[in-house]
Amino acid sequence: MHATAILLAAGLGTRMQSARPKAAHALAGRPMLRHLIESCSAVFDRIVVVVGPGMQELEAIAAPHAVVVQHERLGTAHAALQAEPLFGDGDVAVLYADNPLVTPATLQRLLEARRAGGTRLALLAMRPADPGRYGRVVQQDGQVERIVEWADAGQAERAIGLCNAGVLCAAAADFAGWLRAVRADNARGEYYLTDVVALAAAGRGGRTGVRAVEAPEAELRGINSRAELAEAEAAIQHRLRQAAMAAGATLVAPDTVFLSADTVLAPDVVVHPHVVFGPGVSVGAGSEIRAFSHLEGCTVGEGAQIGPYARLRPGTRVGDAAHVGNFVELKAADLGIGAKANHLSYIGDASIGPGSNIGAGTITCNYDGVSKHRTEIGAGAFVGSNAILVAPVRIGDGALVAAGSVITSDVEADALALGRSRQVNKPGQAAMFREKLARDKKNRETR
Repeated sequence: MHATAILLAAGLGTRMQSARPKAAHALAGRPMLRHLIESCSAVFDRIVVVVGPGMQELEAIAAPHAVVVQHERLGTAHAALQAEPLFGDGDVAVLYADNPLVTPATLQRLLEARRAGGTRLALLAMRPADPGRYGRVVQQDGQVERIVEWADAGQAERAIGLCNAGVLCAAAADFAGWLRAVRADNARGEYYLTDVVALAAAGRGGRTGVRAVEAPEAELRGINSRAELAEAEAAIQHRLRQAAMAAGATLVAPDTVFLSADTVLAPDVVVHPHVVFGPGVSVGAGSEIRAFSHLEGCTVGEGAQIGPYARLRPGTRVGDAAHVGNFVELKAADLGIGAKANHLSYIGDASIGPGSNIGAGTITCNYDGVSKHRTEIGAGAFVGSNAILVAPVRIGDGALVAAGSVITSDVEADALALGRSRQVNKPGQAAMFREKLARDKKNRETR
């Protein structure tokens, strides 16, 4: 049976003190809305995103899924109703983009609950440690009667521990009818999506009615402030770390390692403390990422060693068994199989051949103020310490660049390149220089 997910993303970042739409803020390197889209894509056949006017950033995040604009912010039921022409003829679930941590497994349970035993409406609920200002789920005889928003709840209703998570699922025709029947007779004068629950319960007839599907608070927490965003980040980091270790990676100090939603760590990868993985990182089996390294948009082969204190920037590819050492930065660079850049170097827009060695303090001068240029180093080359390679430049296979050289022209294979000034030693001049400095100092003091 066809199923459609309607994602409500029109909320502003008011409580977050942000000019950006709330659902555009990132968790684990991925916008909130994209997290929810990824989960829904595993369960639903179609996704429709409801945004507010002028939210082009969210429209881009939602692509290629359908987008509907809620031109007037009249409440959550009104927002869902804007997508009614796209409901289709199967089941419809309405979710909030600021509840981004719900898993596909929980959404699958919701859909199955809706389809089991004639249930007209299924909703997600939780029992948070601090119910706070969540809407309360009022039940009788195991069936949900209604949801009461905190602002409209009495003392007895606020004492209820079961809270609404904001996700509803019903047959498309039923859902559309209930949304049209919602009234704005509440403290805020808005059309609440939660009022659909009471309408479904009142009209259930001989059916089972309305069923609550409980799920962990960690999946269903809402995000309305920077503090709640930080709490959600902690929750998703815990989830990602546990998944990485279950898949065979070793995190020496898990709480100090930060992963992105798409980080891929192969079996037998070892990650030392205080490592940050930005979006787009894949690390091959048996590689070791040492402490205080930062990786983003890069690929690391098998058996490689990275760090400590290394930075791999977007476009970097590190080959199998290659070494990137302390205080080395690579950007848009290919480091070949078994190649080494072990100390204090910047390698940008470069290709380093297999087995080559990059000495301490080497810099590829890739930017001339207008354009970026590449440095190409062949297999088995040796670049001495403190070398400056001014791109565009090619260094052939097996070539040797002397320490302290400034290389501005291509170096052919197996050649020795020296690009430094001739050394001149002047005997006795150091002592004479020191004596002059002492005389000058004495003259200044006696003036």
